[in-house]
Amino acid sequence: MVAALARDEAGRTLLTQRRADQAMPLAWELPGGKVEEGESPVAALEREVREELGCGCAVGRIYEVVFHPYPDFDLLMLVYECVLDGAPRAVEVADLAWVEKERFDRYDILPADRPLIERLRGTRSATSSDGA
Repeated sequence: MVAALARDEAGRTLLTQRRADQAMPLAWELPGGKVEEGESPVAALEREVREELGCGCAVGRIYEVVFHPYPDFDLLMLVYECVLDGAPRAVEVADLAWVEKERFDRYDILPADRPLIERLRGTRSATSSDGA
């Protein structure tokens, strides 16, 4: 899995809302998705952003590596810093929002994304989860 950590000039973070027909419906998360067979993580993230948000993105460095055990599967997600190329819109997501760090608690964030959101809020110390 890959995810985009995109922030605007005001420092707000882009969150997307899952569709009602998806697992964990209407929860909020960083945009992104699955890496397809034969696809690099960077190419997958560029594709996912185009599909979900209808815009391009410049993928930067890995910001964090997230591991989260869900009941049915274990999630390993590479979170990349990204700069969007164009205005995002809700194409394959229910909604999107640019969120100030003080307002993250108003959103039902997916369990796997919660530690990262806490880090962005400044309420959790940064830890290396990639073994470095």
